[in-house]
Amino acid sequence: MARIAVGGFMHESNSFVPGRTDYAKYAAGNSDRPALSRGQEMIDRLSNISCSSAGFFEVAGATHELLPTVWASTLAGPPLTEEAFERIAAELVGRLSQLLPVDAVYLDLHGAMVADPFEDGEGELLRRVRATLGPAVPIVISLDYHCNFTEAMAKYTDAVCAYQTYPHIDQVDTGRRTAVALEGLLARGGRTFSTVRKMPFLLPLNFQCTMVQPTKGVVELVAGEESDSILSAAYLAGFPPADLFECGPAIVVHGFDSAAVEQTADRLAHAIALQESEFSEPLYAPHEAVRKAMAMLAADGYGGKPIVIADTQDNPGAGGSADTTGMLEALISEGAQDAVLGVLCDAEAVSAAHAAGEGAEIDIELGGRTALDGVQPFRGRFTVMRIGDGRYVADALGVVGRKIDMGACALLRIDGVEVVVSSARLQARERGFLRHLGVDADARRIIVLKSTCHFRADFQPIAETVLIAIAPGGHIGDPARYDYRKLRRGVRLSPLGRAFGGVL
Repeated sequence: MARIAVGGFMHESNSFVPGRTDYAKYAAGNSDRPALSRGQEMIDRLSNISCSSAGFFEVAGATHELLPTVWASTLAGPPLTEEAFERIAAELVGRLSQLLPVDAVYLDLHGAMVADPFEDGEGELLRRVRATLGPAVPIVISLDYHCNFTEAMAKYTDAVCAYQTYPHIDQVDTGRRTAVALEGLLARGGRTFSTVRKMPFLLPLNFQCTMVQPTKGVVELVAGEESDSILSAAYLAGFPPADLFECGPAIVVHGFDSAAVEQTADRLAHAIALQESEFSEPLYAPHEAVRKAMAMLAADGYGGKPIVIADTQDNPGAGGSADTTGMLEALISEGAQDAVLGVLCDAEAVSAAHAAGEGAEIDIELGGRTALDGVQPFRGRFTVMRIGDGRYVADALGVVGRKIDMGACALLRIDGVEVVVSSARLQARERGFLRHLGVDADARRIIVLKSTCHFRADFQPIAETVLIAIAPGGHIGDPARYDYRKLRRGVRLSPLGRAFGGVL
């Protein structure tokens, strides 16, 4: 039986939205994940929810002693403050040092953390963990599919397992695979060889969905690479809103034979490079998306299911503010009927709705409270259809068992459009937020979701089709519009797009 220290520190950092993510956000928890957890409470809170740690605990905990340190995660947003990074990293490393000696370490990480002053938050954390352990103790990590993988992450680890789905419905399985990789390390002893291949282009989130080609084929190709020589191989699609030198898609391979590791990485990277031109998906302006949806509803052959529109640039899962109103304005202007939009975050509007009560009419300015280009409040008279406390337990793929808390919430109606309004940011990734307020998704003709891809796991099965809309917001769909300061020169800002020339 091995002594395995376990911990986690996660954040998906959007370098181009206002503000900073502070320690309080980790300490308090958020709309869909637990608060900062220490010791045994870490295992208690994570064991029955959709996260990589749950899968790792299940497999490794059956035969080894798990020694919990700290697990911390919060919703995507601006980079971390120096205080937040240092307090959590110091506590994790400090608790680890108190547990020594250990036989191995498992860390549940994201891979797109930017913190003051570290552009590669995970690389810095892993450097500190490796310095604490010394060179011989294995370190294995699980990563989010949207990781911006770096040379430092490879240098300080012995195996890397990443989500193989987007929408992320395999988080628990990723933890299980990480535990199996660690078992192989413990059985063979010693450290592994590793190598990284960065793709020469950035990949917008809308082009990263693993339910469609070419990404589906890429993930399947990489997933079949484990062998006696190759311990782990991972494809990381990157997270363009994080400004760092090594931003973008990557292949990372760990194994016991250095030649095999290098050859495998070369072959996989070459296979992806050949498909660069195939990463694409139609993107629509707000009014264009609504008009297209309405035309589909009126056309012969319409099958009766809802048309789903992704408000991708206001996705809180990518750091969006969740309070933009571009899609709401388009729905109203185009005269959409039987439409619902969510989740729009506006605590003031919710407070007004709760004060007025169900059935009341309120004149408010909805949303538009975040200082973003092209974003303004939507003023109108809304009917308060339902109010709620925002708490429920999710049961959809990828979020099973998560205790959701979007804060006090309300369903508001204006003309033929309903709006789910929350007090806390929540990505619209599953139908629970609609059911909580009495909305039957199947009965709506148009559903607009503040999400980029995660919604597909629960909504695509009930959708006639899915459209992607580009309304103003904090998560820019086209990386060429980001004001990068640290990105490496020469990388293409989109598949076959223009190359980044550096900062003038």
